Amino acid sequence: MSATANPAAVEDVQPAIESRRGLLRRELLRNPQAIIGLTILGIFVLIALLSPVLLSQDPKTKVGSVFEAPSSAHVLGTDGGGADMLALLVGGAPVSLIVGFAAAAVSALIGGAVGLLSGFFGGKTDVALMRLTDYVIVIPDVPLMIVVAALFGRSLTNIILIIGAIYWTTTARLIRAQVKSVRERVYVKRARALGAGNTRLIGRHILPQVAPLLIANTVLLVAYAIFAETFITFLGLGDPSLVSWGRLIENAFTDDAILNNAWWAIVTPGLCVTIVILGCTMTGQAMEDALNPRLRVGHLSVKRFRLRPLQGRLDSE
Repeated sequence: MSATANPAAVEDVQPAIESRRGLLRRELLRNPQAIIGLTILGIFVLIALLSPVLLSQDPKTKVGSVFEAPSSAHVLGTDGGGADMLALLVGGAPVSLIVGFAAAAVSALIGGAVGLLSGFFGGKTDVALMRLTDYVIVIPDVPLMIVVAALFGRSLTNIILIIGAIYWTTTARLIRAQVKSVRERVYVKRARALGAGNTRLIGRHILPQVAPLLIANTVLLVAYAIFAETFITFLGLGDPSLVSWGRLIENAFTDDAILNNAWWAIVTPGLCVTIVILGCTMTGQAMEDALNPRLRVGHLSVKRFRLRPLQGRLDSE
């Protein structure tokens, strides 16, 4: 009986999925905010991928004087160890981006699974998973990161797991609300009535509808993860053997860059972190606006709201 239900259900849901994908593609291509955000992310991802080719030697190699000012020889100056800042920024890009994207993926996986199960099954499952989410939300994230990183070590894998295990709560609540809405739609109820099981309902009807929203939220999580990696490393809990933007900021403070007026040692890695976070935020918000018509309509309605002139009414009276 379930085999009879599958073609009809797929025919009903497939146009909706394709239309949503087409809407997302059109909105991103004609949205300047999305284009700018994707361009920023693309440039930094390209730099990270090409870093082995762009760097002819270890970026930590001493090539000049300590805190040498920017010049033609060293465009962004040198750090407290005499290493070229531009080479350090290029060498630190892969680590910072890997942590950002990997931690966001872990967070999306945990939050998506919790939200999907909670919203689909409801009842005691929903109560138990949401109480767990509430407990994680109220735990201060920075002290928890410090304690966990100190206990389990300062490796890159531990940092990724720590960040991913903390920032999944928003994703869980967002996906739960969306799943609760999708499961009440006609084609889902029809497929259930015709004998489709929970696994098929989730895999073929629920998940394709919430996946675009999950992707958009994951892009926003990349910004949180990169920022979290930066301040974890700045606090001295990052992997000491790896170069990252957070490590560069920590080294600058440790080497008294401020006292030596070496602003380039702090400003340049901070700008890299800020620009990447800005690109992730712009892209994620554009995707979220395209996928959530309520946000777009609400945003436009505020701009278009105005009082109707009373002059015509007074003249008629």
